[in-house]
Amino acid sequence: IQLPPTNYPLAHLRHLIAQYTQLQPDAFKLIHAGAVMKDDNAPISAYHLKQNSIISIIPHSPLSEPQPTHKFQSPLPLTEQSVISLIHAELTKVRSDVTPDVEAFLDSHGRDQAIHQHKEHTRLGELLLQSLIRLDGITTDGEWDQARRERKAAVREVQALLDRLDGCW
Repeated sequence: IQLPPTNYPLAHLRHLIAQYTQLQPDAFKLIHAGAVMKDDNAPISAYHLKQNSIISIIPHSPLSEPQPTHKFQSPLPLTEQSVISLIHAELTKVRSDVTPDVEAFLDSHGRDQAIHQHKEHTRLGELLLQSLIRLDGITTDGEWDQARRERKAAVREVQALLDRLDGCW
């Protein structure tokens, strides 16, 4: 979902998410960086959201049936090539969105304030762990050797980046 201008109220973002998920706007909580975003009248900027921020959507009550995730489930049967495409998409996202931030963090380690470093280290570690979880959620058919190799290589690359991040800490 495209983030609305930051001067818009949180209610606007909640409405967009409700449309996207086909849930009622009051049927879920929004969580960003561990904080519940409660005040729908507050501007989006009050929650320090930016494009590509990760927002968790937690239903107020259990859903009656599992909702499909738009990234990894498809109404069509998966093929080995479609699974490989999912793996490549996740790895491309890590390479473009997270790796530059990790590299900048590693280069600046020791120069910034400790509190900022701790927050940034935590944020980057969480993003990498989320990517590993998404890669783990991609299932491959027993006969899809190429897809398994691609997933294994992607997991190793993301894990190596996480190890580098944790190694400097």
